[in-house]
Amino acid sequence: MDISQIRKLIRLVQSSDVTEIEVTQGDQTVRISRQGPAATVAAAPVGAYAAAPVAAQTAPQAAVTPVAVEEELSNEEHRVTSPMVGTFYAAPSPDADNFVSTGQKVQKGETLCIIEAMKMMNEIEAEYSGVVEEILVENASPVEYGQPIFVITPLA
Repeated sequence: MDISQIRKLIRLVQSSDVTEIEVTQGDQTVRISRQGPAATVAAAPVGAYAAAPVAAQTAPQAAVTPVAVEEELSNEEHRVTSPMVGTFYAAPSPDADNFVSTGQKVQKGETLCIIEAMKMMNEIEAEYSGVVEEILVENASPVEYGQPIFVITPLA
């Protein structure tokens, strides 16, 4: 199945009330599902020589334990969240070093990452001085509005 056929299927799903469609052609399967106004595409390999996935599916959620919930609540106030929908980049270019790393001290106004949205590169800066405890997003991953991307503990 070629990309033009997949695009036609995406337009079909977007222009109708259909929320999910799955098409199998030979040893290739393409599933397109929609949640709200946007459509997502994933190709599921059936045979040994199936096409590469068109878009990655989200990873399954990990089991929540009481300790994880407690830790989650304590880190809530120190989270830096994405101010927009886009693509997270940890470095200014593919061959450059990351802006920040785990354990690094950052100053207020220092660039933490870039989020690309609508072909615009938006620098995300630290709102306060602190230590980067955790980076919650992998490089070149999509992020949603309000999604936690860093945990930064403020300096005293």
